[in-house]
Amino acid sequence: GSRAFGQIDVANVGSRALLPARIELPVGRGRAEFFLPRLGAGAVHEEIFTIPTTNRAVIPVGPISSVRSDPLGMARRELVWTDVQELFVHPRTVSLGAHTAGVMRDLEGQTLKTVTDNDMSFHALREYVPGDDRRSIHWKTTARTGRLMVRQYEETRRSHLVVALSTHPGDYAEEAEFELAISAAGSLALQAIREEKQVTVITPGGVIPGISGQRLLDELSTIELDPLGTDLSELTRSAANEVPGASSVALIAGSVVTPTAWRGSANHIPLGALGFAVCCAPEQEVSRRSLGDLVLVGLPTLADLPRMMRRVGA
Repeated sequence: GSRAFGQIDVANVGSRALLPARIELPVGRGRAEFFLPRLGAGAVHEEIFTIPTTNRAVIPVGPISSVRSDPLGMARRELVWTDVQELFVHPRTVSLGAHTAGVMRDLEGQTLKTVTDNDMSFHALREYVPGDDRRSIHWKTTARTGRLMVRQYEETRRSHLVVALSTHPGDYAEEAEFELAISAAGSLALQAIREEKQVTVITPGGVIPGISGQRLLDELSTIELDPLGTDLSELTRSAANEVPGASSVALIAGSVVTPTAWRGSANHIPLGALGFAVCCAPEQEVSRRSLGDLVLVGLPTLADLPRMMRRVGA
């Protein structure tokens, strides 16, 4: 939404004056032109330009070239000076603040029923067997019983948010719904990254790298609707196979998805995980309903997302 600024510096590194020329800069499908005046030896000319970023996109900028031609345009000499650079126009996102506490919960993980020899939640003591880690020996009990005793723990699961974003055209009534879905997915994933939670964003095209917020938004800038992509149910199945230990799963699609389809997709959410769905529908009102174990919220605008996340965790 904000304008991107660029700067071109042309320096005459020679010992003679540089004749006037025209500087050409391709930007996306357009082309910008700047007049380069006569430059003396060692002189520098600076041009500042802006690029509108009203739409999410990846805009190629460059290469920059200098052009000299005769007044009639019969002869032309062009020199290319730079490579093409890519400008990533990120989707709009909002900060959710503390509103995801009910969704991306459990700072120290959720306790499971699986017993392990190395974790955080103490469970019980048992007699030592060959191969046990000696660091787990409980010496006070060992001294009291006269037998080596080791600690056992209940395995814990770290909070891991999975965001399943549909890119199938049949799930959206219009392009605005798809853009809202991308912004919602980006906002949820960024909040998890800020809170140092694990997050996986998956589309029918595969898993989007979420190493950093910058990398995540760069990847979201490139996503397009894919007519050959799988439906929401199959996408949820893929997400469950990719992260079987997820603690929260967010399904994001448009208004065309029916309650039956939402409910069918929820059947693939891993057991024990909190499942919620975000129906991106700019023409509808804010809503919340339960479809079995799945919480379905209607999202008309991105600004409503923090308030809706409070209702998901309620």
